Amino acid sequence: MVSIQDSWFTATQIDEGTFAISEYGHWEKVHSYLLIGKEKAALIDTGLGIDNIKRITDQLTDLPIIVLTTHVHWDHIGSHGEFNEIFVHAEEEDWLLTGIKKLSIEQIRKDVARDITIPVPSTFNPDTYTPFTGKPTGVLHDGDELNIGDRNLLIFHTPGHSPGHISILDDSRGYLFTGDLLYDETPVYAFFPTTDPVALVQSLKKMTGIQNVKKIFGGHNTIGLEPGILCEVNTAVEHLEARDLVRHGTGTHRFERFSVQF
Repeated sequence: MVSIQDSWFTATQIDEGTFAISEYGHWEKVHSYLLIGKEKAALIDTGLGIDNIKRITDQLTDLPIIVLTTHVHWDHIGSHGEFNEIFVHAEEEDWLLTGIKKLSIEQIRKDVARDITIPVPSTFNPDTYTPFTGKPTGVLHDGDELNIGDRNLLIFHTPGHSPGHISILDDSRGYLFTGDLLYDETPVYAFFPTTDPVALVQSLKKMTGIQNVKKIFGGHNTIGLEPGILCEVNTAVEHLEARDLVRHGTGTHRFERFSVQF
């Protein structure tokens, strides 16, 4: 097993070619994921931007890296500027070009700076912190496939948390990377001005129909959820719809292993 000692990031080896790169010193407990193929590597999200994630990926692979953006929120695009090839869903191409919609820089700076439990690098200044903006290399659509050499990655458009949110299935290993569509411990957020509760619930439904899922990797909290949680998601969706709860303002709805806040 690969072990990297680092002042900010924690690298967790999932298998011989898959790593979670985590930022546990921040309240978000955000994870990015490096998938190493035979020809290139895919980095799913690039973290908070408090420190440079490329320092870790450089230690894990010499292959060219493509960045696959689950969604354009500040806590998932932090080190995008360190990489040459960046892909994003077509619905959020403009967000990457011109900035995150309906979220003020004041709120972003407040959120990035709070509840940090370990020393931050000297290069981090919350007063000047600004999320990445730039032109993506390409845009993604539902049903797209990318092959990085012996690893075929399937793109699913799963909007709701944001309009261009995607989930990614590594079909060769049965790994489903769900970004902010599904994770445990803290609520899945669907109460922002740019979130859509109805779309999010439809995306949860869509996710339960994806075949060959052996492990689920969310963008926060626990690394690696068992696929049995999808049965619970299906039951939860039925519960929410039957009680007319799928709308802004109905609060936080808790189930056995996950929760959602509208």
